[in-house]
Amino acid sequence: MRERSNIDAIAALQPDYMGFIFYRKSPRYIGEDYSPEIIHHLPDTIKKTGVFVNASEQEIADAVTRYELNAVQLHGSESFELCLMVKQMGVEVIKAFQVDEEFDFSVLMPYTEVCDYYLFDTKTKGFGGSGHKFDWSVLNNYSNNKPIFLSGGITQDDVADVMNLKHLNIYAVDINSRFEIEPALKDVEKVDSFIKELKNYKQ
Repeated sequence: MRERSNIDAIAALQPDYMGFIFYRKSPRYIGEDYSPEIIHHLPDTIKKTGVFVNASEQEIADAVTRYELNAVQLHGSESFELCLMVKQMGVEVIKAFQVDEEFDFSVLMPYTEVCDYYLFDTKTKGFGGSGHKFDWSVLNNYSNNKPIFLSGGITQDDVADVMNLKHLNIYAVDINSRFEIEPALKDVEKVDSFIKELKNYKQ
């Protein structure tokens, strides 16, 4: 999210989290020119989430303070030591991992005590936002010892499939590129429809 009117329109739909990307190479980068005031007004029910890729502790701390972030999503190869330092900033820590058919879930172990949630995204050459979905059956190998964010190419047509993953410890569904008009500009009607379908889903 980046544009004030779009932020306000999505906020009216009452999502639990709203993401702001602080990775300079991303087409969704919020940039230094954007005033923190565009998100300071968000209600406490929406957790303002900063998304970072291999940023320094200082970069993250500065953004947490300036934008009054409630959560930090780490999308690179961040160490568990960095995760711990971010955790000590008083925010939720969401550690992202890129998943494919050969993903080794043992790599999660060092992060167990230093993050609140894992986020499973599709493995690509980039760092998320690819619009591609990974094979969710791989998650059957996950121990469910920590709640997860499910991400990676999720579309309006995936509601039933997501809701049928009841055996997994899914805490949140992370939507992005498939709900955009252009990078950082969300299609409000699509997001609204998706949220309503999730909340009202009946088998």
